[in-house]
Amino acid sequence: MTAFSPFRLAVLLIALFSLGITTTACAPIGLVVGAGAGAGVAAYSERGVDGVARDLALSSRILDQYARFDHTFIAKIGVDVYESRALLTGQVETEDQRADAVRLAWQVDGLVDVINEIHVTSDGSILNTARDAWISTQMEAKLTFDKKVLGINYAIETVGGTVYLLGIAQDNAELQRVINHARSIEYVQRIVSHVRVKTPIADTPAEPS
Repeated sequence: MTAFSPFRLAVLLIALFSLGITTTACAPIGLVVGAGAGAGVAAYSERGVDGVARDLALSSRILDQYARFDHTFIAKIGVDVYESRALLTGQVETEDQRADAVRLAWQVDGLVDVINEIHVTSDGSILNTARDAWISTQMEAKLTFDKKVLGINYAIETVGGTVYLLGIAQDNAELQRVINHARSIEYVQRIVSHVRVKTPIADTPAEPS
């Protein structure tokens, strides 16, 4: 499960404050201060602040389902929600565990889709989570500094060297730039895109003179 970047932590706090489920007593001062800047950043997202808060609330409800059912799911399964579409990633030991993870996610009201990218392995292999986190950090940096990409509109998850993309692309050219950035990062083995390409606005017919 990929660690939160500072931006994602800030936006998470925005969501929690807006939902009234946290207080300043349970959040470090630095993060609370950072949340103010995060609100401004979130406003530039296609989803807006309300959309970001809604998606993070859905994500937290899925994680709550996992914690109640089997607390080990929290460490094994990554959850990203964008436009009410949940992307599940990670590694479990049995097909039953994967089925349970998907079933529990679908029990959360408000989701429109659950994308199952959970892998089943029984060989006891250990994922290189530090390397995966490094890949995600590199990817976030590349999107942040690419002026031709609205990086705020993408969620990135890396598991076992596979980069999973979720979000909204302004057009196919932007999406291709994002994929090319992922390809340029060392240790990336595969790229899986669940990004929605934004529907272009049709030209309005000119008024007859």
